[in-house]
Amino acid sequence: MAHVVLLGDSVFDNAAYVGRGPEVVQQLRTVLPGSWQATLLAVDGNVIADVARQLERLPSSASHLVVSVGGNDALRMSGVLERATGSVGGALDLLAEVRERFQAAYRDMLDAVQATTRPTALCTIYDPRYPDPQRRRLTAAALTLLNDVITREAFARGLSLLDLRVLCGEDADFANPIEPSVQGGQKIAQAIAGFLHVQPESRSSRVFAR
Repeated sequence: MAHVVLLGDSVFDNAAYVGRGPEVVQQLRTVLPGSWQATLLAVDGNVIADVARQLERLPSSASHLVVSVGGNDALRMSGVLERATGSVGGALDLLAEVRERFQAAYRDMLDAVQATTRPTALCTIYDPRYPDPQRRRLTAAALTLLNDVITREAFARGLSLLDLRVLCGEDADFANPIEPSVQGGQKIAQAIAGFLHVQPESRSSRVFAR
């Protein structure tokens, strides 16, 4: 019997954004076999450093972990997009500094996650659906640097990857620019279920994008 625990932020803890619709963990429970469990430890608004605190409440019966975190860290760092520089090289240097800070925090978080010895899947950060086309364009470009950190760490550590950029590729997958809708949540739930059904002897990195 599998018991999956969802860690991270409002990608999973999205009840406040779907009205009377089901949140992701409820949708996940409907697609899992009856004896399997899903527990939500993710908290709306949490950042990478908060995952360690979430792990303190990890049930002993947990068999799998799924982590979706980093979007709020990206929001906190987004002011760099407004900073003026004198050259393309200067702009890239600013973005490189952001990437390095993100990478350091993400690696520390993954060390704590992997210390639990549970099979784990990581989620990329999806592209926000901001109404302003220019803001959407710049944000998507900047997020490629942070998603590069996530994908590299997943593959280097033999962890699976849920690519939310592809899974949530329609505007209807979002309840607002940065939160999943019921439709988006269902896609995420199905991908998590796919991760859980991978046979234990095949626990090398897998990518789930549909």
